[in-house]
Amino acid sequence: MSRKRQKGKPEKANAEDETSKNTVPTPDEKLSAQTFDEYQCSGNVEVDFPLLCALLDMKDIPTVSTKQPASLTTETEGGDTEDSPSHINAAPSWPKPCLQVELENEDPLSAKNLKLSGWKVDERIARVLQKMLLSLSQLQSLYFWQAGLTDQMLISLMNPISLCSNLRAVTLEGNHLPERSYQLLLSEDSVLAHLSLRNNQMGAEGARVIGSALSTTRSANRNLLSLNLAFNAIGDAGATHIAQGLRLNRALLFLSLSNNQIGDSGAAHLSAILCEFALTHEEVVERRKMLLSASADQLRSVASSSSLSSIKEENKAKKQITSKKDNKPANKDNLKSNKKSSDIKVPLSQCKCGKQGGKEKQLSAQEDKSSNALNEHGESVEIVNPLLDQSVQHRDGELILPGNTTLSSLNLAGNRITEKSLPLFLTSLEMQDEGGGLLRLCLERNRFPPECECYVKIKELMTLADPLKKPSSEQTEEEEQGA
Repeated sequence: MSRKRQKGKPEKANAEDETSKNTVPTPDEKLSAQTFDEYQCSGNVEVDFPLLCALLDMKDIPTVSTKQPASLTTETEGGDTEDSPSHINAAPSWPKPCLQVELENEDPLSAKNLKLSGWKVDERIARVLQKMLLSLSQLQSLYFWQAGLTDQMLISLMNPISLCSNLRAVTLEGNHLPERSYQLLLSEDSVLAHLSLRNNQMGAEGARVIGSALSTTRSANRNLLSLNLAFNAIGDAGATHIAQGLRLNRALLFLSLSNNQIGDSGAAHLSAILCEFALTHEEVVERRKMLLSASADQLRSVASSSSLSSIKEENKAKKQITSKKDNKPANKDNLKSNKKSSDIKVPLSQCKCGKQGGKEKQLSAQEDKSSNALNEHGESVEIVNPLLDQSVQHRDGELILPGNTTLSSLNLAGNRITEKSLPLFLTSLEMQDEGGGLLRLCLERNRFPPECECYVKIKELMTLADPLKKPSSEQTEEEEQGA
């Protein structure tokens, strides 16, 4: 019996060793067994964020606050405080860090909105966000308010931002970026529909970058629907740059330039693009290049179509001949007929392009229709290149282009515009037709009396144009917030 017991002890010890080997490691043991780059994000922010921070040896890890669907609030919650002029210009306080997450539904993997508000983001947090964003497949909105972002941090976030398939809104406010890297958010291939860049101290040079991103003679942003540039001190020079970017942009619907120290000079440039204007020499040259390119592409398409048609006819004729040889002797008349059919070529005058005499108009029309984009709902939206607009008119040796009638809301409240600029805006509004144009023009809190006759006429026109027809008290309250 004693021998059996002695033999049993090693067996028990071996069993315990085997059990210890098969034991599942604890989260801490699992965490220590991998590096930051090896970690695979699950899409659950409450789990991924603290673990990624721990892998970077962070001691004070920001908390994660998750809002369930029942308690979800709108993006403007607390906006009365953050949107007020006194608060938007206040120095960042950077309280205890907290990453706010809003869910689409009860699933913890359904993060819809991500918000970092009022606390400083360092390079390690930016690195964690860069890795984590790629796993948030349902993310729609990303919000940074006074987060102390640097140009390098934003540049590092651009790749995951561009890869978030559902991300359409980015708010970047109260972050001074000397290298003006926010222009990357307006690139030609950006899919963002809503962008807020308030209070980023961009100045006139920053506005120049933004204007170029909106459009040049060779490129244009085709997806951005709303842009908020309030509280950026862009001045008259900056307003001129923005107006230049609006000349050939036909996507932007809402633009806020409130509280930007814009005077009559900048206002004149903004009002000028709302009605017809003459193309510059550079725009005329680019228009000719585009027409020539479209004509060459169309001719190549016609030639290719004719060649393909000829080949199809020839193959069809050969099949008919082969079939007749197999079934019965070939008839000479049939062979001649088949031979003729194989030599058929489509005359240029009978192609879809129509007669050669009207070629330029038809080519430019086809080029217009080839410019397509997707809206928020994934529906195809036709965006005509303004330089190829068929309504361009020749007048007094100049090419006159219809103004920007896509922009429907322009907020210029809280600037330095005087009574001198009001007739320019009134003329532009009166020239707009029913096909488009401004539905809302905010000029409150500028340097002219509210009872000014021209301003009263502008308000009357806007009341008739605005389909919502908000009460004046409600509208004024909204404009006071610099929205």
